[in-house]
Amino acid sequence: MAVNLKGRSFLTLMDFTPGEIRYLLDLGHDLKRKKRAGIYDPMLKGKNVVLLFDKTSTRTRCAFEVACHDEGAHVTFLDSGSSQIGKKESLEDSAKVLGRFFDGIEYRGYEQQVVEDLAKYSGIPVWNGLTDVDHPTQILADMMTMEEHLSKPLHKCKVVFCGDIRNNMSYAWMYGCAKMGMHFVAYGPSELTLDPEILAKAKAVADETGGIIEISSTPDCLKGADVLYTDVWASMGEEAQIPDKVKILTPYKVTMEMIQETENPDVLFLHCLPAFHDFETKMAREWKEKGYDIREVTDEVFRSRHSVVFDEAENRLHSIKAIIAATI
Repeated sequence: MAVNLKGRSFLTLMDFTPGEIRYLLDLGHDLKRKKRAGIYDPMLKGKNVVLLFDKTSTRTRCAFEVACHDEGAHVTFLDSGSSQIGKKESLEDSAKVLGRFFDGIEYRGYEQQVVEDLAKYSGIPVWNGLTDVDHPTQILADMMTMEEHLSKPLHKCKVVFCGDIRNNMSYAWMYGCAKMGMHFVAYGPSELTLDPEILAKAKAVADETGGIIEISSTPDCLKGADVLYTDVWASMGEEAQIPDKVKILTPYKVTMEMIQETENPDVLFLHCLPAFHDFETKMAREWKEKGYDIREVTDEVFRSRHSVVFDEAENRLHSIKAIIAATI
C-alpha cells in the first residue's frame, strides 16, 4: 500500500496507522544507510524550517538542524527569549505568520495543546519535539534502534519502562507499543497513578493491534523483557520534587540485578538521554552532597554491553530526517 504523508503534522504516534509508522521507520533506516555511505540527494532544497524551543535540548535541536542541513533546508532557531510568541503576540497570530514564512515548524516545550494549535493555525506541517505528555520523534528512534539490535519483529517485543511511569516518555512508549502491537509494561511504584485518559486510549488501540499495555509494581513483570527503558526522575522545572521522587523511585533504578531478572541475556538498555548514571554532572553531585542519589540507572548498566544508548541517540537524526522529508 502506497503511503503519502505530505502535508501531515507529526504531533503524536496516535495520529498514524501502523503502516505509516512502518513507512517512517523504513525511511529512517534507508536515510541512515545513505548518510553512512556518503550518498547525498537533498530532498529539501529551497525549504525553510523554524525550530521553536521553550525547553532546552541537545539531541532534539542538533538532530533537527543536521537533518535539515543534510537535506538542503534552511533552519531558523527561536527560543522563548528571542520571539514574541505568547507574550506580545498570541499563539494563533504567530502560527499564521510563521505559516507564511516557513515550510515546517518544530516545537519543543510544555503543553501538547501548543503543538496542536500550531498545526491548526499555521497551515503547514508541525513536528512535536517533546511536550509534557508525548515525545513521538524519540519513540521512532528507539524503534529503529531495537530493529538494529534485536532479531525479532517489533510486534514480538516486550518493553518495560522503569521508574517514573507518569512522564512523557512512558506515555509516548505506551502509544508506540499500542500502535505496533507490542507488549508494554509500566513498572513503577503503585502510588503513581497514570493518566486514565491516556491509558484508555492506548489500551483501545492495543486491543485492535494485538498489543498489551500492562501496569506493574512487582519485579516479576521484568521476565522476558527485550528492552529496559528509563528516564530521569526530575524533568526540567521539577527539581523541587527530587527528594520525594528519590524515596519512591530508588527501588526501580535500573541495575545489573534488574537486568538479570529479565532472564534475557540479550536484553537491551535504552534511555532517551541525558542520563544520571554517575556523579560527573553538577546536578548529580549537588544532590549527592544533600544526601540524595538521583541516578535512575547505575553506571555499570549504562556502560555495559546491554546499553545501546548512543546508537539510539544517533538514530534521533535519522528518524527526524525521515519525518521531515516525508511530511514536507
